Amino acid sequence: MLPLLLALPLQTFASSDAHWTYQGDNGPDHWGELGGALENAQCAKGHAQSPIDINMQQVQHQKVVADDLHINYERSSLKLANNGHTIQATLDVNNTLTYKGEAYRLLQFHFHTPSEHQFNHQSYPMEMHLVNQGKNGQLLVLSLLIEEGKKNHELAALWEALPRIKGKTAVLNEKTAPDLGKLLPEHSKHAFYQGSLTTPPCTEAVQWVLFEQPIELSHQQIEQFRQLFPDNHRPVQPLNGREVDED
Repeated sequence: MLPLLLALPLQTFASSDAHWTYQGDNGPDHWGELGGALENAQCAKGHAQSPIDINMQQVQHQKVVADDLHINYERSSLKLANNGHTIQATLDVNNTLTYKGEAYRLLQFHFHTPSEHQFNHQSYPMEMHLVNQGKNGQLLVLSLLIEEGKKNHELAALWEALPRIKGKTAVLNEKTAPDLGKLLPEHSKHAFYQGSLTTPPCTEAVQWVLFEQPIELSHQQIEQFRQLFPDNHRPVQPLNGREVDED
């Protein structure tokens, strides 16, 4: 059995108190100027920011082995919220993973369009982030790139319940919520690097794990999300000498 993990409030790392957007005067180029002097400083001055463009010719192979990552996700009821920046799902039941012997609990997942990360300068229509927290508050984010293809039946009920208005919520019970374990690609390699949150306050020391094999959503599903959030991605950030590993 995994140890009980401390769940810090999402507000402590998920968003800044300052009003920020993805466009205009409060957009990504200005996040570091918003709020107090230190509130979002890392958005402008950090040296390990996310997302990044991963050059697959430069990844370090076999620095991370498959046994370092064990994901134990399953179907559990959840609450969907339109927070004005994305659709975010908060889970009721423990979904856990271990990375290099450290245990993490899945707190929430959310979506971006277009994708925030790139592989070889290629972006994808969408990206899904699954935010996990360790017992000491450390963060690990799983990233699923999303390409256009077949209808995603695992996410179908969630998509039907997307709250269209900021501040609105919806609840999915255990029968209708997605089985996140089945959603993850079974045989994908992973890219690993140290980065940050991709929204203010852009906190660093975040472990990123990117599935190299994308999942699919239909054209209709992608367009349905884009009707709510036409563009909610942060542009790629400088690598600044960081190493990207691959299992």
